[in-house]
Amino acid sequence: MSTNSEAERPNVARLYDYYLGGAHNFAVDREFADRSAGDVPTAAMVQQSRAFLRRAVRVCVANGIRQFLDLGSGIPTAGNVHEVAQQADPTCRVVYVDNEPATVAHSRTMLRDNAGAAIAEADIRDVPAVLGAPEVRDLLDLSRPVAVLMVAILPHVADHDRPAELVARYRDAVADGSYLVVSHLTADEQPELVAKVVGMAAETRTPIVARSKSDFEAMLAGFDLLEPGLVLAPSWRGEGDPVTGAEAVSYGAVGVKRPAG
Repeated sequence: MSTNSEAERPNVARLYDYYLGGAHNFAVDREFADRSAGDVPTAAMVQQSRAFLRRAVRVCVANGIRQFLDLGSGIPTAGNVHEVAQQADPTCRVVYVDNEPATVAHSRTMLRDNAGAAIAEADIRDVPAVLGAPEVRDLLDLSRPVAVLMVAILPHVADHDRPAELVARYRDAVADGSYLVVSHLTADEQPELVAKVVGMAAETRTPIVARSKSDFEAMLAGFDLLEPGLVLAPSWRGEGDPVTGAEAVSYGAVGVKRPAG
């Protein structure tokens, strides 16, 4: 059951669900999305982000990864990690992580019939809490390679929370050969459009930060990047078409943790 306060302001997780064609959203979310559509093509941006996620998950499975930790997942709506991974191999195990109780409760209902998928309630900035969550302990074996997914979540980590150090803490906690799938909002190519996106986010109580390519590179230390490296997300093993407009607002990369030393 939703509280009145939850229904009064748009929620990022429910907005993503709406942009992806899901049914797990409120009228306030739909009204906000429709009202802002003329200024910012958010739906296209979210769909591009989800397409990058799906391509990366398929590559991880093809390369032998069978367990996934999706940080800041939101609602696991259509085309999310467990659907893509388990379609490729039903033995894949997925744990989503989100810090909003309503999102977690809703997601648990959605996932209750899937023994290989669960959601943990934790703040991704609290690495011990995430890795110690019962769902993570029950489903994932962190002594073996795992794919850590940080898709479109690092813009929600403020500079004072040191996002590069946060990524490094997860890197240090997983086995050699683990994968990092990561994307990040950038104003490098479309500064005016991204400024509008940042302004919109302020209305949802979930502010975001756009970062440059060099900022993003600092978050990838200790990982060997798969081809084509750090690129605009739609170009990461995409269709090869030129990336312009609303597509050119985020970088994407997939890396493999290299052994220390």
